This record gives sequence, C-alpha cells and structure tokens, in this order.
Amino acid sequence: MSYQSLETSSHQAREFPSLSTSVSLADKNWFKTGGPALFFAEPTSEIEFQQVLFYARTVNMPFYVLGEGANILVSDEGFKGLVIRPQLKKIKRLSYSDTHDLVQADAGVRFADLIVWCLENNLIGLEEFSGIPGTVGGSVFINIHYYEFLLSHFLVSAHVIDKRDGTVHAVDESWFNFGYNYSTLHENNFYLVNATFKVKKADTPTTFHAQGRSEEMIRHRYKRYPHAFTCGSFFRNFYPQEVAHLDKKLIYVAYYLDKSGIKGELSVGGAHVSYQHANMIVNDGTATTTDIITLARTMQELIREKFDILPQPECRLVGFEHYPLLI
Repeated sequence: MSYQSLETSSHQAREFPSLSTSVSLADKNWFKTGGPALFFAEPTSEIEFQQVLFYARTVNMPFYVLGEGANILVSDEGFKGLVIRPQLKKIKRLSYSDTHDLVQADAGVRFADLIVWCLENNLIGLEEFSGIPGTVGGSVFINIHYYEFLLSHFLVSAHVIDKRDGTVHAVDESWFNFGYNYSTLHENNFYLVNATFKVKKADTPTTFHAQGRSEEMIRHRYKRYPHAFTCGSFFRNFYPQEVAHLDKKLIYVAYYLDKSGIKGELSVGGAHVSYQHANMIVNDGTATTTDIITLARTMQELIREKFDILPQPECRLVGFEHYPLLI
C-alpha cells in the first residue's frame, strides 16, 4: 500500500465508527511485545465483522484477525494495516439428544470461559483442553489438542465469513480439513464467526469429577510449562522426512533443543529459553521482539550445526516486512 493510500485510509478510518488508529498490540498478545496496529477494530456482531472486512477490502488494506494472541509474535514495528479482534461472545445451548447437547460459541469467547460455562450447565468433554489459552476462533484455527484429544473430535459445524465478499457460510466439520495444528482457516480466506460443539450431558457427581480433572490439568500445565510472557512451543515438531537422514528419527523438536543444553541457559536481552521447556521462549518483562527473534535464530543455528536440521516456527509471525528467521 502506498503512502498516499495510507493517508486516504487514515481519513476514512476516522469516519468509520468501528475503527481506532495507532493501537498498541503489546498488551494484546502473550509475549507482551510488538508495536502498534495502524488501524484496529473489535467487531461485536456478525454484521460489524462484515463491515470491517468490507472496509479493508474497499481500501485494499492488509489485515490480520487476532484472538487472544497466545500463539503469535508481533514485529517491533507493529502491523501496518488493520488488526481485527472479534468480540463476538455469545454462548448458547442447542437441544440434540437424550445423552448429548450442542453448544454454539462465538469466535471471541475465551475457550476457558466456554469450558466453565459447559461445566456449570452439566455438559462435559471440552474440559480436556483446560489450561490451553486462546479464544474459540483461535482454538478452531489451530485445532487445539491435548494427548489423544483434538478439538475436531467435538466440532460438528460452524459459520465462517468469506473475506472476499463478506458472505457467511454454514459449514460442517469436514470443511475444515483438520490436521495436527491445522485447519482450512490457515489459508486465510475465511474467518470463524461461531462454532458448534457436541458435548455430553452429565449428572452432578460426574460433572464434579470433570471439574476436578479440569483443575488438575491446569495445575499440571502450570507446573510443566511457563504460562505467561510466552507463545508456548515456539518451533513446530519436524515432519518425518525432515529427520529421515538421522540415526534417531525423532520428530520432537524439544528433544534436539534439550540435547543442545540450552534449557534455562540461553538468552538474548530479556528473552530466555525457559528452564521448564527447551522449546519455549519467555519474556522476562524487558524483552523486545528483536530479542526474541535473535534468540530463536540462535536456537535454529545450534540445531542446524549439531543435527543438520532446521526448526521452523509454530508461533505465527505478525507484521514483519521480511521473514526474520532462517529458512
């Protein structure tokens, strides 16, 4: 986008009631780093979501749809476009059968709040994802998982909005083409409006048991992993073909990072490799995004030198003019 078009967009944005300008993103992601969004919108309804997408399309502006920011790293320069953070937050129960119900939750609902709502209504199943941060939109986007459970096991249908013309489509589970850390939403042509999950009806004692499991899983995750100032696992696991030349064909990137002796030891500025997990980078409160990128590149270099494989990020990089890591 040219300087002239940005100036035009800025004028139009001030006239558009749902848009704000120069909004900090550092307090809207878990790393707590990054610069501002040039424009920012928080639609609270399906219609407002359509409106902001129409605006971005009309002025040919790049945009990014943000959830809770648990799996992103924002450039220190920020995002030179429109950041949309949906605030659609309705949850409703749909009758289904004697043993199960359907629960429809909007994209902006925190997944932790959805779990609590289900348990308060004697509906169980989604507590298997307790302690995983994010909104419903972000959770469906990445198909969150914990041990043998995938969110796709529970999702039955959804409404998605087409960025190309703003139309809303009803889709079923198969439309998402779910995989490990993957859904059709990764193609960035559609964005979630709401999702409907199949959950099990439970009596009060069974619900209390599920509540206890939920609390225990959260304690377990907090003990094993850092739970603030991080994006979780920074690098994705390897694909089998990437490690085919190694004697030990382990796909788990944390194995190679552990073997490099960096856990709790390697740091750049305010960015540190967590003492709890070698694949998690933590901001001590003073880090910049540049610190985190420099540390991540150092981790890549160490693994490439020692094992002749190059880890790539699972954390999504937002607002970078050029790809900042090794490829």
